[in-house]
Amino acid sequence: MTPVYGSTRRTGPGGPWAMFRPGPRSALPRILTWAPLGPRDNAELADLIARSEEVDNPPYRTTAQETAEYFVDPTYSGVAGRDEHGVMRAFGLVRLRPAAEIYASMTGTVDPEWRHRGIGVALLHWQTERARHLIGAERAGEPSGSLAATAPAHIVTTVLEDDERMKDHLAELRFEPRRWYREVRRPLATPIPEADLDGFLSIEPWSEELDDAVRRAHNQAFADSGGGSMSPEEWRAGRAYFAPQWSFVALDRSGDRARVAGYALSSRYEQDWEALGWCEGYTDVIGVLADYRSRGVGRALLSAVMQAYAADGMEYAAAGFESDDPSGAVDLFRELGYTATRGTILYGLDV
Repeated sequence: MTPVYGSTRRTGPGGPWAMFRPGPRSALPRILTWAPLGPRDNAELADLIARSEEVDNPPYRTTAQETAEYFVDPTYSGVAGRDEHGVMRAFGLVRLRPAAEIYASMTGTVDPEWRHRGIGVALLHWQTERARHLIGAERAGEPSGSLAATAPAHIVTTVLEDDERMKDHLAELRFEPRRWYREVRRPLATPIPEADLDGFLSIEPWSEELDDAVRRAHNQAFADSGGGSMSPEEWRAGRAYFAPQWSFVALDRSGDRARVAGYALSSRYEQDWEALGWCEGYTDVIGVLADYRSRGVGRALLSAVMQAYAADGMEYAAAGFESDDPSGAVDLFRELGYTATRGTILYGLDV
């Protein structure tokens, strides 16, 4: 496999600067000084993203702890642009996640004071080219004729649904909208409906002892919709804001051994509350296994998390879901009083 900057593999003869070879669509504007982006730059990176989010006002805020996770993937390639004073004003990052299908995810931003100078468009071109290179290197490193060598590959990135300028730039690069992510929210001052479960089903607090069974249930539920599976390491990653006291598991105790029927895992994103103007509990993931989807498990899980949020003084319950249709909605959330807020769109390019 061709070595890439930022990976765990040794850098080859071309060195990390090989990624800056000039090209008609990849030249980065010389109004900034460009250098590779790595973990040592994380504090500056988090500051840049904070300045961008202050202006763009997405429905979340990103912390330095979260940006540090950008560099966890074994293969990534990043670049940062600094002004004459050494202040980071722009960045672009590509991360590669090979599995049954290869995904190269792009993220980046430009300081609001430096926008409308062609930097963002140039970064998108650079990222797309880097993603193609990383995918090609990944395929080349596999045995000829193997499934991995010909695995489907996709370059993906997300954009706020009302960011028409970015959507136009992505369309010019032949990216297409693939999935729509909708945020929903519900005030907890209104009564929380009770939910009754039939038979041997019960809602119980999440625990470390149940966690791996929940992971396996999640993999099964995800496989039902055509997805892959998560290893124990992947399942445990990214839990800096996980709130176990707000997380619940639906168990079926009709047999000799309890079976996970569903789960709702929550997080406490306190860094978002000042920008939002209120405090809220956030349901990061909720899933119900196919055999239980007509037995009120999802309703009971959401009722339990809302009660937990309210007991801790939260003003709102929030969650996010995804669909393959921009008009798609989850009836369950609507029935329980959640309303849609701002969303994001996943754009993809097949390679």
